[in-house]
Amino acid sequence: MKSRKPLLSAIAAGCLLCTGALMAQNQPQNQPMPQEQPVPPPPTTQPPPPPPDAQPAPMPPSSMPATPPQPAAPADTPPTPSSAPPAPAMQSSSPDQTNPGQAGDTTNGTASMNTPQGEVTVHSGMPPAPSFGPPPDFSQLANGGKSISSDQAVAYPPLANDFIHADHNRDGRISKSEYQRWIDNK
Repeated sequence: MKSRKPLLSAIAAGCLLCTGALMAQNQPQNQPMPQEQPVPPPPTTQPPPPPPDAQPAPMPPSSMPATPPQPAAPADTPPTPSSAPPAPAMQSSSPDQTNPGQAGDTTNGTASMNTPQGEVTVHSGMPPAPSFGPPPDFSQLANGGKSISSDQAVAYPPLANDFIHADHNRDGRISKSEYQRWIDNK
């Protein structure tokens, strides 16, 4: 009989890992998570500071900050996060509105919303199905032969798409009667 000690050890280790993960997820929000001590960056060689009477060199345009500095807020107003743009507000469409393109209009796949940059309208939907015209004559697709192969059916895409269904006897070729049946059922 083989020892079950390694199996039991593996099961116990897995249970402990799962328990630890669950305990970490269920930690109350008001208790701070233990923070790791930051690792000091490796020492780097920096250029010597400029003399105190020298003027700082202008920054190249590519290294300029993306946002202009914000003026200091008065002490009586709470600080607001300036780095996050406001969320776009969706326009609501009431049932008595007949303006297509409003949010909630699902008949034509169009939605509008206001953003900080202006109104945005989104159009979505399936493109119209392509039309291929009437099916060509059998002799034209068969190139004068007695049947149409799958390579010859590519000349008329709807037939190439339905080739398996048009080939009733599953011989890999469409006879004149099979082609006529496919046209009638189409």
